[in-house]
Amino acid sequence: MAATGEYRRLEDPEEDSPPGEEEMLLHVPEGLPDSWYHVKNLDDFFSRIYRFHQRNGFACMVLADAFELGQFAFVVAFTTFLLCCVDYDVLFANRPLNHSRAGDRAKVTLPDALLPAAQCAQRIRGSGWIIFLLAMATVFWLYRLVKVLCSLLSYWEIRSFYTQALKIPSEELCSLSWQEVQARLMELQRRQPLCVHKRELTELDIYHRILRFKNYTVAMVNKSLLPVRFRLPLLGSVVFLTRGLQYNLELLLFWGPGSLFQNKWSLRARCKRAEARRELARGLARAAVLAGLANLALCPCVLLWQLLYAFFSYAEGIKREPGSLGARRWSLYGRLYLRHFNELDHELQARLSRGYRPAAEYMNSFASPLLAVLAKNVGFFAGSILAVLIALTVYDEDVLAVEHVLAAATLLGVVVTVSRSFIPDEHTVRCPQQLLQRVLAHVHYMPDHWPGNAGRSETRSEMGQLFQYKAVFILEELLSPIITPLILIFALPARALDIVDFFRNFTVEVAGVGDVCSFAQLDVRNHGNPQWLSAGQTEASVYQQAEDGKTELSLMHFAITNPRWQPPPPSELFLSHLKEQAQRDAAAARAPGTAWPSDEASTTSPVSPWPHGSVSGILAWPAVPAGAMVANDRGFGIAGGTASLLASLVASQRAWGPLGDGGRLRPQESAAPPLLLCEVAQAEMSLHAVYMHELHQQQQQQPPQDVAPQPAGTPPLPPVTTGLARAPLGGWAEEEEEEEEETTT
Repeated sequence: MAATGEYRRLEDPEEDSPPGEEEMLLHVPEGLPDSWYHVKNLDDFFSRIYRFHQRNGFACMVLADAFELGQFAFVVAFTTFLLCCVDYDVLFANRPLNHSRAGDRAKVTLPDALLPAAQCAQRIRGSGWIIFLLAMATVFWLYRLVKVLCSLLSYWEIRSFYTQALKIPSEELCSLSWQEVQARLMELQRRQPLCVHKRELTELDIYHRILRFKNYTVAMVNKSLLPVRFRLPLLGSVVFLTRGLQYNLELLLFWGPGSLFQNKWSLRARCKRAEARRELARGLARAAVLAGLANLALCPCVLLWQLLYAFFSYAEGIKREPGSLGARRWSLYGRLYLRHFNELDHELQARLSRGYRPAAEYMNSFASPLLAVLAKNVGFFAGSILAVLIALTVYDEDVLAVEHVLAAATLLGVVVTVSRSFIPDEHTVRCPQQLLQRVLAHVHYMPDHWPGNAGRSETRSEMGQLFQYKAVFILEELLSPIITPLILIFALPARALDIVDFFRNFTVEVAGVGDVCSFAQLDVRNHGNPQWLSAGQTEASVYQQAEDGKTELSLMHFAITNPRWQPPPPSELFLSHLKEQAQRDAAAARAPGTAWPSDEASTTSPVSPWPHGSVSGILAWPAVPAGAMVANDRGFGIAGGTASLLASLVASQRAWGPLGDGGRLRPQESAAPPLLLCEVAQAEMSLHAVYMHELHQQQQQQPPQDVAPQPAGTPPLPPVTTGLARAPLGGWAEEEEEEEEETTT
């Protein structure tokens, strides 16, 4: 056989990405660039591959970056023009015009209100503040320009990688899912080693590379480490997390100068030593204060930009549709609280988008009778005046020439629209408990005290922290330049020691991947919670357990999303036991006359075995279908209803193809359409989430069981509250030992 390449020996392995195996001989095929062999920074490389897919290729990315530069330049130039080049006395008719010809009407035109270019330039030069702001804007724009030009080379490299290495033409990129691209990446690793420290890449390896820092952030939110929750007078418990604050936290912890990570894949060696924890905490606290002072110094410029950008972005939409401010969106805190470990951005967005309508219906089910009465009467008075103005305008359009008539009509229209948004639909009957169950089916997480209390105002208030008004989001972003420095200076330093302890205690080194958050390993044995179906399978102490079933639900989500992934033995055992429990509950719940989707119906029509002709139709069923609760002496409760739906879903998958390990349908071996397979996976995960929460609620009602002992010398933690707010996370025993040594000396 003719040789198709040559063998090379890698040199300087210590300079490459994370250590795994020792140096090895690699077979290098011909025809592909050397830069794609032994990629040194696989975190950045895989992240660029993922962004290239999600942003729909080279042309879309370049065009978006170009318009971003143009948008910034437009906002700065247009604002300067409005400040210095418009004669507002003429525009508002406060000063009469001197027309050159007799008989000209005193009608102001746009050119009349514009100042000459020389006068405009003179006004700009005469203002020191404008020159200073323009200089700063120019420097920032040039920096962004250089960054975009450098990105063009990166975009072209990834485009070449897609077309040459992955064999994906640009015109087919949008038609391929990320799972298909990921499968080609893993196949390429077998033929051409992108990572030389592992012979094969798994789905979890790729997710670890892309989501290394995001997994740490999700874990810190889960353990209530980040200073984002505050109790204020009159307002009570509030959550404040904005893009600016999130950027500063990531800068301090992950990739900024002096951060805890020395590069993209490795934690600093000092951060792994317990004796350096206090020094590191002092350094982190000092860096937080300096970052807060820098934010204070830049506050006027950032605040001005936030105001201008918000005005140009939202003013037209608010005028056209005033009720848009009353729409809701998932908050930044909600996206972190509801995010699974190892969940990519598009997966999270799709899941929250499916849960948007049930969440909106749930929040709208809380109608205030007093507010509805006020809204009806305010809307009546404003609508009456508006109707008269419209009638007068129809009779004679000169009415619009009367001063402030047009402004009054616009304002009255806004009042009428806003008032209508507070009036509930009298023909709609909503059940908060069912709506909250539908929300849970998609978002997968909720505090323990929500079930059974869906109609309480406290539950609605906490849900509002996850699913906030768009107006609140805009207000928080406008206030961010003022509040973010205060949080960095006063709140973050107090958490510095806990954060340093967190990174030391919850970081593991994975061969061929580097340092990752141990929670992201989806290891039930080390981070499982006995109250979440992992009793007897976990060795985790209270300190090591993830809250709200995050480990168990994340494991189930990742296994369903990546059906070819082989979990580690403890996690595989957990999944098997959960499926066996669901089968037992489904068998117990199959009482005669129960109206469940039958297995026969599932196998006879593999395309639409569910109500409404879609697999997702099962999520429209009531939270507890008729017949789910039969008799407690039969040994099952409401979990049996969800288990029966799960059993029917599994039966329908058998009709489409053979099931792989763990009872999961493998896409490449299925005869069903890909979109239907995706819908099946979404429905399966939704049912598993509801089922696991129901079992968790049942387990909580049972007598408490003994939990695994904590590591030797670990101080007892305060009890964890059942709401979204939890007690601050404590450190390990070193702090107590050091304090005892100080007192003895």
